Amino acid sequence: MTVKRLGFAYNPTIEDAPELRERAAGWCRMRGVDHWAAPAGETATLVAQLPDTDVLIVLGGDGTFLRAARAVAEVDVPLLGINLGKVGFLSKAEAEELEPMLERITRGSFTVRERMGLTGEILAAGLPAATRTTFMALNDIVVARGSLARVVRLDVTIDSSHLATFVADGLVVSSPTGSTGYSFSAGGPILDPQSRNLVVTPIAGYLSAIRSIVVSPSQVVRVRVLDAHEALISIDGREDHRIEVGDVVEVRALDRPIRFVEPEGAMPFWDLLRTKVQLLPS
Repeated sequence: MTVKRLGFAYNPTIEDAPELRERAAGWCRMRGVDHWAAPAGETATLVAQLPDTDVLIVLGGDGTFLRAARAVAEVDVPLLGINLGKVGFLSKAEAEELEPMLERITRGSFTVRERMGLTGEILAAGLPAATRTTFMALNDIVVARGSLARVVRLDVTIDSSHLATFVADGLVVSSPTGSTGYSFSAGGPILDPQSRNLVVTPIAGYLSAIRSIVVSPSQVVRVRVLDAHEALISIDGREDHRIEVGDVVEVRALDRPIRFVEPEGAMPFWDLLRTKVQLLPS
């Protein structure tokens, strides 16, 4: 793959991000590499720039990466993360490795790996199907209680099969990439990120025999809110929508994968996982 144009999606709220963006821009200018930069949260701007971009490089933490992923879900461009956050499970390099990493990318010393994303819909009770709210997520889609410490009651089906009725703080439907996040904290397994499965994990389920299950990417997970004082749906932990009793949330695998850049010499996932876990507060 010949790399002629790079995009940089950064988090302007991180103190070191503008400096890293300027370092990247300076490196590109010195070598005649076409480039552009925009805040990761400005999805429309990213989407407008992506069609003739070869790689989108994310300068920030996992939250910045998840914002940028929304844009590449619309325009298929591979992603590479340069970590400026605390842990950075989604990144392949740290800030001090920026220039060597850019060198490897521009000379084509990388492969591209596919990751499965999620797509979800909210089917509001009593409203026609045309009013469905649709969204995508790279990590997870969570149906949970609101701010008050009152459990929700959720009816969960896999395709047409009833799985369980959970009385819990909520339910996480995770992709393999997101299996190291909220789902894992709630007791779910860690999946190889290149696998294609959905992980369904209740959050603090009351007297539940089911802790977590793994389902195929061809199946649809449906979550109906049976009872709740307040309930919401959270997409990648970055976007929340209030939902009502009777509403149904449907989650399935995204048809087209999100592509990740795997630079030459990058640490394999299981080694990266072990290293990153050691950075987490105990």
